[in-house]
Amino acid sequence: MNAIQLKRETGITLIELMITIAIAAILISLAAPNMTASIQNNRMVTQVNELHASLNVARSEAVKRNASISVCRSSNGTSCTGNWEDGWVVFADSDADGSVDAGEEVLQVHGAIAGNTDLAFSDTYITYINSGLASAGSASTFTLCDARGASDAKGLVIGTSGRPRLAMDSDDNGVLEDISSTDLVCPS
Repeated sequence: MNAIQLKRETGITLIELMITIAIAAILISLAAPNMTASIQNNRMVTQVNELHASLNVARSEAVKRNASISVCRSSNGTSCTGNWEDGWVVFADSDADGSVDAGEEVLQVHGAIAGNTDLAFSDTYITYINSGLASAGSASTFTLCDARGASDAKGLVIGTSGRPRLAMDSDDNGVLEDISSTDLVCPS
């Protein structure tokens, strides 16, 4: 036997390491778009659920207090200003004018929605009367859109009963529909 025996080196070669890194990079690049879409979907579902909850609070408080309760868009949390994506307030609206006046109690404040998302509604406020019904003319649809457009939009339909419900795709064309069964359109 040879007095000097060569030890066999174990480990990975530089080529094996480069191949492993290349495969990992390919897998990450395939997963990243799906992760981004998943984050966007979760954000929009959360936002529409928060609005849904605020409308339900307003409706139930109107019945409980036997009074008018309004939800209006609010950029500052104290008055009815700005756009819907700036936030909204739920308040006891004693004169049912859709405006937070002196002495009217603010019940809930929701800040601006995140993620460069647009929220549109046909009016600046919605009022629930003591029966829990939405005031006349309030039947409409909240439309929540991000950069992906109408095919990924969310909608919250307010019927004449005042009960908010999630928009549906009854014609299976991949776009949710508003209260009049028309495809949701994102504001431009």
